[in-house]
This record gives sequence, structure tokens and C-alpha cells, in this order.
Amino acid sequence: MRTREGGRIVVDEAVVIARVRAGEPEAYADLVRAHTGIAIRAARALGAGADAEDVVQQAFIKAYCSLGRFRDGAAFKPWLLSIVANETRNTVRTAVRQRTLAGREAAFVEAEPLIPEAADPAVAALETERRTALLAALEQLSEEHRLVVTYRYLLEMDEPETAQALGWPRGTVKSRLNRALRKLSRLLPDFGALEREGGEGHE
Repeated sequence: MRTREGGRIVVDEAVVIARVRAGEPEAYADLVRAHTGIAIRAARALGAGADAEDVVQQAFIKAYCSLGRFRDGAAFKPWLLSIVANETRNTVRTAVRQRTLAGREAAFVEAEPLIPEAADPAVAALETERRTALLAALEQLSEEHRLVVTYRYLLEMDEPETAQALGWPRGTVKSRLNRALRKLSRLLPDFGALEREGGEGHE
């Protein structure tokens, strides 16, 4: 079952997964259509670069093959993105060269524009400048801190989704996010508000 919400495809994931498990593999296409956008955005934000689409395709195949082990009642998106993150890491580790910051910024913006076309040009320029500065600062963090900030703020996932995607306890997500935001606040003054938000947390 599919519906549209604000232009996004929304599927009843439990129903679709049950259909696939019951012998309707074609139903899996609904999950692919619903989550391809954010999966590619995640792969590119995490450094997959030109290989992002291949990474995502492989992630969907692995997710399909693992549906028998998928926990009933769990959310599909963070589980899928954990597979995307693993595939991205494998791709980056075996790549001949690391992608540049400029390439990552361009790929991330191309994957899913965050600024409406109707936005004021001055505002759009400022947002682009801030995003570039953020990505530059993220490059100075450890992999764990970069991942938690990317999932929470660039991919706009909530704390439980981030915990599931990264395979960490929620307390670990909160503590690592706090440390990451403190480091970013020293590099980017605008991150002071996010640091306060991260410190408060949401149970």
C-alpha cells in the first residue's frame, strides 16, 4: 500500500515486508521507490561519490536477502541506512583515492536539493556557504562523530532512528553527538544552538 505525503511516497512497510516474505518479491519495489532518495543522499554524504548508486543498489539487494532476519515492528529506513553505511565504508576503503571535500559537497547537493528554487538568492547563497563550512568541519572529526552528526542533521533522522542505523545504544548516540557538537561549536559558531539541542536530547 502506497500513499503520498508532501510529495513523498509513503508505504506501509510492515505490509510490504509481509508480502515479500509471503512470496511476492515484486512488492519490494515499493520499498525501493520509497527509500532510494535518502539512501543515495546518505551514500553520497558519507563519501561514496560516483559509486553512490551502485552502493545503494547493493544495499537494497543485501536488505532484500536479509528480510528474513528483519525484526518485526522495526523501522525499515534506519535498518537500510545501516547497510548503506557499511557498503559505503567498504567502497571508500577499496577506492584508489579519497574523494575531495568539494566533490562531496557537490554530490550531496546534487543528490537532494535542500534549498527551494524559489528561495531568495542571498539566502540560498548563505545556506550553501554554511553547508560547505559544515562539511569542511565534519572532515576534521573522527569517523564516529562524523557519522552521528551526518545522520542526525544532514539526513534529519531522530535519535532512535540514528541509534538503529548506527547500531549503537541511544545513550551512546547522545554522548557521541554531544562531544561531536562541542567540537563543531569550536569550529562553527552557528553550531552552538545545535549543541544545546543535542545536550537536551529527546527520550
